[in-house]
Amino acid sequence: MQATSHSGTRGASPASRLSFRTGDLDEARQVIGETYYANSIDVLDREHRLDASFEVVRLGPLTLGDLRCGTDVHMRFGDLGAYHVDVPLSGELVWRQGTRTPAVANARRAAVFQPEGATTLERWNRDCRLLAVKICAQDLLRHLEVLLDRSVPTGMRLAPELDISQGPGLSWSRAVALVVQEMDNEHGALAQPLMAARLQDALLTGLLLATGHRYREELDKPVGAALPGPVKRVVDAIHAHPERPYTTTELAGIGQVGTRWLQEGFRRHTGMSPMAYLRDVRMTRVHTELRQADPAQLTVGEAAYRWGFTHLGRFADSYRTRFGELPSQTLNTP
Repeated sequence: MQATSHSGTRGASPASRLSFRTGDLDEARQVIGETYYANSIDVLDREHRLDASFEVVRLGPLTLGDLRCGTDVHMRFGDLGAYHVDVPLSGELVWRQGTRTPAVANARRAAVFQPEGATTLERWNRDCRLLAVKICAQDLLRHLEVLLDRSVPTGMRLAPELDISQGPGLSWSRAVALVVQEMDNEHGALAQPLMAARLQDALLTGLLLATGHRYREELDKPVGAALPGPVKRVVDAIHAHPERPYTTTELAGIGQVGTRWLQEGFRRHTGMSPMAYLRDVRMTRVHTELRQADPAQLTVGEAAYRWGFTHLGRFADSYRTRFGELPSQTLNTP
């Protein structure tokens, strides 16, 4: 085993980093248990030995790691007790949690785990290198309360899959990768308490904006004076009439700025482009309408077209990624 670590002070919480590599199954099991969760590991590939490499950093309520095993493995966990996201940088990860059927995570779709539910990585492929993010459940709920400016009950469930190929999911996964890369920068952002706190908040906020959950629509509401005037005008227009066939040029006209300024303003204050924000609001409206509709009176196609989605195949795939189920399932759920 080869391992190094260092620690310091970041606000009230110590920051620590672990660099670890081993070919021993028991050592790998122990380190994963100490940094993430108690587990059992089985090697599935007889031709390739375990060659585990873990780079892990703790950032307040977040544990972020760049992990690979070097061979196909099967891993089992009980209840995680935390929210968790696996973002493959390469290869595939076959996983399931609770009674859910197995799903595949890859470079386009991340796996999102709940705090409760027996968890299994059916096959973590030899060529799968992933970013593993553990999020303290209580801290994520408290952060949500700050964003909503009110209390929320416990037990929030996140959508089980996250689209990391575009939009807020892509932005969030890039932010995770940036923090992981900063581990090796001894005097970089993670060594500065103010910068580290901002990164921590950005990752928590970004996750809540990128994934589907029961409070997502509320987070979509305009935040008033916190936004600069041009961005607020466009946000208000989108929420007032998301069904309109806006273009970026038209939205810039509403904001009374150029398209380049609007793109930058939206990325800075919402974490996504104006058109991605528009699609996100439309998706939320469709979800709300399907959830409240009578299946005998409405079809998925009618709801999708009403809110500006003209390609039903792409719409259904994006909807499933966002909400963890097909739009027809939402419509037919009592």
